[in-house]
Amino acid sequence: MAQSVGIKDVARAAGVSVGTVSNVINRPDSVATETRARVLSAIDRLGYVRSESARQLRAGRSRIMGLLVLDMGNPFFVDVARGAERAAREDGLGVMVCNSAQSASEEAEYLSLFAEQRVRGVLLTPTDASGRNIDSFRRHGIPFVLVDRVAEGTTECSVSVDDVAGGALAVRHLVDAGHRSIAYVSGPPGLNQVRDRRTGAMNALAEAGLDPERLRELPTERLDVAAGRDAGARLLGLANRPTAVFCANDLLALGVLQAMYAAGVTVPDDLAIVGYDDIEFAAAAAVPLTSVRQPAVTMGALAAELLLEETEAETTGKRHEHRRVVLQPELVVRRSSLGAR
Repeated sequence: MAQSVGIKDVARAAGVSVGTVSNVINRPDSVATETRARVLSAIDRLGYVRSESARQLRAGRSRIMGLLVLDMGNPFFVDVARGAERAAREDGLGVMVCNSAQSASEEAEYLSLFAEQRVRGVLLTPTDASGRNIDSFRRHGIPFVLVDRVAEGTTECSVSVDDVAGGALAVRHLVDAGHRSIAYVSGPPGLNQVRDRRTGAMNALAEAGLDPERLRELPTERLDVAAGRDAGARLLGLANRPTAVFCANDLLALGVLQAMYAAGVTVPDDLAIVGYDDIEFAAAAAVPLTSVRQPAVTMGALAAELLLEETEAETTGKRHEHRRVVLQPELVVRRSSLGAR
């Protein structure tokens, strides 16, 4: 079995001290050109890679930022990760991306892993509605920023989208198109985003002078395409079936669209559909999907920048002001909601 090459092996091969090898790696300008070339040649020949974990122990700071999201199968969170990675890379950091799969227990395990790895900080979209996981992680003293969630009742930074406004945009559009019976495929009720989007939907009905009963909620255990297909099947079985459906995300909406297609229900003439997130697949669906767009890349980048500000403040002794950044959603209208009423 091959053994790892250490700094002492490089020093021996180059005929220099361990301190000289360390200087070549960390302060190359302090080493004579000929000596530096000899050490670099030995590093290349032996395949030496410095131990990042050892470097972190000496420096007391990691070059890794943690990112824990609800579902990496959702392109929305892929875009969030892309924005965070871009901002982190500009500061010389990498991003460790983990997926809680909407499981509180998996979330707790990954937060423990981040603590063990002594990451620089964490970007977190929490799934544990009780807040126990966050309370436990806070004891480690590692900075974190909430993503796609308002930091209610906490002092941490957060970057989110106004989901109440987003839900109102979706249902106001359907009401303006003449729909008076609307289903809400909502996802797990414990998620703040799901509840806020429902609140916005109810606000839009109230604005139009319509009774709350005009919105019929179909909760799902998950926020994926399979859950959307299941909700679509339940929708088809309803008496006095609604003429429109608002889904808590685009994956649910695509699942509903598949269920309607399989049953021979025409979208949008028989049923109008509006999703949420405006993922790339929304525009490419068989019937292009109307959706509430969230600036996911911007959200990830802003969250990473806030986290970097906080970690730098800890190092320099500067004061860091925790901030709650709330971005505004945008309705993108496509064919799935443009049937004649």
